[in-house]
Amino acid sequence: MFNSVLIQMVVSGANTAAQVVDSAKTVATQMPLAAPAPAPEHTLSVFDLVMKGGFIMIPMAILLLLTLFYFFERLIVISKLSKMDKNFMNNIKDYIHNGNLDAAKALCKSATAPAARMVEKGLSRLGKPIKEIEEAMESVGKLEINRMEKNLSILSLIGRIAPIFGFIGTIAGVIKIFYDISLTDNISIGVISTGLYQKMITSATGLVIGLLAFIFYYILNSMLDKTINKMETASVEFMDIINGPGK
Repeated sequence: MFNSVLIQMVVSGANTAAQVVDSAKTVATQMPLAAPAPAPEHTLSVFDLVMKGGFIMIPMAILLLLTLFYFFERLIVISKLSKMDKNFMNNIKDYIHNGNLDAAKALCKSATAPAARMVEKGLSRLGKPIKEIEEAMESVGKLEINRMEKNLSILSLIGRIAPIFGFIGTIAGVIKIFYDISLTDNISIGVISTGLYQKMITSATGLVIGLLAFIFYYILNSMLDKTINKMETASVEFMDIINGPGK
């Protein structure tokens, strides 16, 4: 009898273990599978992207530095020279009518505006024919304009040649594409990607630099035109003062 009881206990334990195993399998099949770990994202920095442009990016970087340098250098110079006291010509008029030419000349020397240089030259020619005074003032005005226009031609030149450098980089990229294809006899994107990077990056960079140079050149020319207009206005007012009834 003891043996039969023992056999029943063993059989019952085996059945219980089998049920536990079946229950574990059922739970395991019902549980959702864990999502695979995401692949690490490959990021491309701006520096790495620029370096894919190839050797042509070196002269283009020089062009960009020159564009920024000459723009800010001319911006500071023209901004300084364009400043002029609104009462400058009124003070000159008062000094001339009062016969105080030394004070008028001192006022011109203390001013930084190109118009002051023109008026100062006109004051130094007082007593001579009007035509000679006008020519002397015009000569000084041309010298002042040339001084303000210095290096503006460089911006204009960069605006023209930067896209050409980009085009050269495009040609170099196309050559590299065909060269890589000839080596591997394969036209997959992996083979031609280097040449495509060089082609597109150099084209975009050349256009951007050329556009910046053109915009900067236009801004400076607009400022220069306003300054020239002030010079012409001052010249006309000065001639009216010395030719007026109260001279």
